[in-house]
Amino acid sequence: MSDRIIVGSRESLLAVAQSMTLVDFLKSNYSGMDVALLTMKTTGDRIQDRTLDKVGGKGLFVKELDAALRDGRADLTVHSLKDVPMQTPEDLPLLGFSRREDPRDALVLPEGVSALKRGGVIGTSSLRRALQLKKLFPECEIKPVRGNLQTRLRKLDEGLFDAIVLAAAGMNRMGLSHRASRYFEVDEVIPAAGQGILGVQGRAGEDYACLAGYIDRDATVAALAERAFVRELDGGCTSPVCAHAQIGDGQVSLRGLYWNEATGAVTVGTEHGEVGDAEAIGVALAQRLMKEARR
Repeated sequence: MSDRIIVGSRESLLAVAQSMTLVDFLKSNYSGMDVALLTMKTTGDRIQDRTLDKVGGKGLFVKELDAALRDGRADLTVHSLKDVPMQTPEDLPLLGFSRREDPRDALVLPEGVSALKRGGVIGTSSLRRALQLKKLFPECEIKPVRGNLQTRLRKLDEGLFDAIVLAAAGMNRMGLSHRASRYFEVDEVIPAAGQGILGVQGRAGEDYACLAGYIDRDATVAALAERAFVRELDGGCTSPVCAHAQIGDGQVSLRGLYWNEATGAVTVGTEHGEVGDAEAIGVALAQRLMKEARR
C-alpha cells in the first residue's frame, strides 16, 4: 500500500463532494498517507445539448477517469454507481461500494412554489424516470434537462420547467435536501441500479487494503443484486430497466422493472433470497420478468 494516494474525480461540485468522502476517510484512518484529489472534466460533462442515449450513454462519465487510472495519474476513482456501465474493464475492477445514501428520487419545485400545477412540465433526462413519472403524472409533459445539479436547479428557478426530478442522495450530499418537495418511495419510482451508492475503482492486482473500512457490506450486496439484474437484461445506463434491493436479517428483497422496447410493455416484480446469493437473485428476477413480458 503506497504512502501517496491520488483519488480521481469528475470536477463537478457533487462529484468532488462524493470523492472527498473517500479522501477524508483515508486521511482520518492513515495519518502517514499523503492523499490528494485530481479532478477532470469528462466527455459526458462537456456534452450538454443532447440526452445521453443519443451520444453513447453514461459511460462517457468514466472514460477520462479510466484513462487516468491506466496511465498512473490516479490510483483510485470514485463514481456515482448509477453512472458506471454494467460491464467494467478487467484491468479496472470495481473494488468496493460505500454506505448507501437515500436511494429515492425527489420532485423539486421552483423556489416559492408549493405544488406542481396540473399539466406542468417536468424535467428529467432519465428514460427510467420518464417512464415511471408518466404513470404518476399522466397530465404532465416530460422534457429533457441536462447539466449538473446546480445547472438543473437554475433552469428550474428560471421558469424553464414546472418541476424537475433529482436523486435525493445528490441533494443530501450538497446540503440541498430542503429543495425537495416530495420524495418518491422506491415502489413508486424504482431507483436506478446503484443509486445512492458510490463505487470505487482501481487497477487490478494492486493492494487496496486501505479501503476495508470504507466499504459497506449491505451496499455491496445491494449493488451486486441490482447490477446483475440490469446486466442480465442487457440494459445500458440509458435504459429504463432499473432495480432496487433492500437488505435485512440476512435476506435480499429485489424489486425490478423491465421495459420491452419492441412492445412497450412494462413488467415489475420482486425476488427474495439470501445475501450470499445476491447476483443469482438479480439474474433470476430478470429472467422471470422477461418471460412474463412475452406472455
